[in-house]
Amino acid sequence: MLTSINPLGERARGNSYLVVIGVFTAASVIGGATTGLLLGAVGALLSPSGSTALLLAAAACFAAATLDLSGRSVPSGRRQVDEDWLTRYRSWVYAVGFGWQLGTGVVTIVTSAATYCLLVLLLLQGSIPAAVGIGLVFGLVRALPVLTGRTADTPARLRTLAARLERRARPAARATGAVLAVSGIVLAGTAV
Repeated sequence: MLTSINPLGERARGNSYLVVIGVFTAASVIGGATTGLLLGAVGALLSPSGSTALLLAAAACFAAATLDLSGRSVPSGRRQVDEDWLTRYRSWVYAVGFGWQLGTGVVTIVTSAATYCLLVLLLLQGSIPAAVGIGLVFGLVRALPVLTGRTADTPARLRTLAARLERRARPAARATGAVLAVSGIVLAGTAV
């Protein structure tokens, strides 16, 4: 996905890279808000108590950290965004489709347990506005990595980008696991 939308490809398709990225980012933010709204509404009905919610959040962080640091893949569907859309549809259609799907966090392949942890945290919010706000930020953060392709304006630069992303995948997973573990410690400490 990160190498699908780039200046080289958009130029070849006769599209403006900046417009496509803008639409993609907006759709991803809306996708995150959608997830936040749905899980926030369920969480508001459950309305978990303060210390119980914190302990459950800590447990979710520890479980996600353990899975991400183990190097094993997380349970996930095998569905990916359909790259045929790039040539089949207008740029705004695939930008909205790719962005929204990515922003929701769960309708495509999930590569980190941190995504599942986020879903638990959205449920535990007990507040629709808070969950939507978190979802908005999540959607934005999910969209930002596509900007790594902003310099991929030649085939060689696109290949270099793909190789660089591949090399950084494992260190990024370790960093995510570490952040989750620290978050679990802070949440558990706050609950106690």
